[in-house]
Amino acid sequence: MSDIIDYTVTVAAFVLAIVSAGHALLSKRDPKASLGWMALCLIIPFGGPFIYFLFGINRVRTRAIKLRGHAPDASVAEQSPHTAEVYAVPAQSADAYADLLHISDVITKKPLVGENRIDILHNGEQTYTAMLAAIESAQISIVLTTYIFETNETGRRFIDALGRAVTRGIDVRVIIDGFGELYSWPRAGTLLKRRGVSVARFLPPRLFPPSLHINLRNHRKILVVDGVEGFTGGMNIGDRHLAERIENPNRVVDIHFRLAGPIVEQVESVFFEDWRFLTGRYEKKATQRRQGQGSAICRVITEGPNEDLDKLSMILVGAVSSARSSVIIMTPYFIPPRGLLASLQATALRGVEVTIILPEKNNLALVHWATRNMLWELLERGVRIYYQPAPFVHTKLFIVDNHYVHIGSANIDPRSLRLNFELAVEVYDRSLASCLAVYAEEVRDRSRPLSLQEIDGRPFPEKVRDALAWLLSPYL
Repeated sequence: MSDIIDYTVTVAAFVLAIVSAGHALLSKRDPKASLGWMALCLIIPFGGPFIYFLFGINRVRTRAIKLRGHAPDASVAEQSPHTAEVYAVPAQSADAYADLLHISDVITKKPLVGENRIDILHNGEQTYTAMLAAIESAQISIVLTTYIFETNETGRRFIDALGRAVTRGIDVRVIIDGFGELYSWPRAGTLLKRRGVSVARFLPPRLFPPSLHINLRNHRKILVVDGVEGFTGGMNIGDRHLAERIENPNRVVDIHFRLAGPIVEQVESVFFEDWRFLTGRYEKKATQRRQGQGSAICRVITEGPNEDLDKLSMILVGAVSSARSSVIIMTPYFIPPRGLLASLQATALRGVEVTIILPEKNNLALVHWATRNMLWELLERGVRIYYQPAPFVHTKLFIVDNHYVHIGSANIDPRSLRLNFELAVEVYDRSLASCLAVYAEEVRDRSRPLSLQEIDGRPFPEKVRDALAWLLSPYL
């Protein structure tokens, strides 16, 4: 009898290992990830397939595909009367960026929209004041997405303002990442629900039924009020972004953006696609027409481990490759994919001034160490890299030729470019780009240049530490 049981268990383990390894072989796009999961499934009986089932299978894309039939298709939503008119980039820019325009058109399948105004907001002092004022003035609807929603003083101000909006009869909907919400207690979603706010949590971790999508996070930051005023960028909601509080050891420097014009509808549509993903209902209501208020020509770029995978990476590579005079990248986390790394190297070798500004003080030590392991590849090709002084800087900027800009929630690392759900807005506007370039130059001037000699001269234990952290970079 024991022989039969042993034989059955062995066969079951073999079949399970082959099936799970085969699934990893056919579904994973990264050969290193595929090989790693296959090895785990084949080497560890039962345990390997179980771990792969919990963490390795991308159920997000499957669920998104199933939900498509329950609401209008995203492409239909994007072609609403207010955004169907495509604005042409000025002829001079169109000639210079023809390839980039074509890449973005094909990849995003979203139209460019013009006559937008984009305001720069520094730190929580400016950003939260503007966001709360918009919430208090709402007359029809408020939609809000954030990764971290703390329940400290700042978070309570937002909870109170959103609760008052519900009392006024405003349709208020909030999406909070299920993992990011755990940064503080009590949870913001719980407090918001008590105030009557409609809340959806994005893939909250739970054991029964098992849902441990730790690596699949909604990192987008969206606030749209009445469909006409929008906010996006990299800033979460919490006291840490009040950078003028010098006494706060955890203060963070950041930039956020206020949007007005037709681009707001594209941003709002992203929220309702996420809302449909979480609830199965689209429920986007008609709002007033977005009046053109500025000169910026914009388009939303969504990124995520579903059908949007690698969109942002390809557009970034195209933008760097099209650069003629300068590329400026400011990001808190910098572990670029090989394609973007090669593009930055080649662009610097063409004589384009490539500048990368990173925080010298980082809140994620493993990411900082992994970055230091690969910076020599850029430095030896002439890319200029700077460390800006403390406090920690969370700002995300991507500027090409003082004309083309990316703003939004994405970092230049595997988590943002392959695992997280992100939102970026590409902007053709010389005025905004020049203003942000001046800001970046001011930051650069008070930052410390990094040299190849410094990287090569790291003590041997640091090199080993950084290399080991780099091995983990696909999951950081």
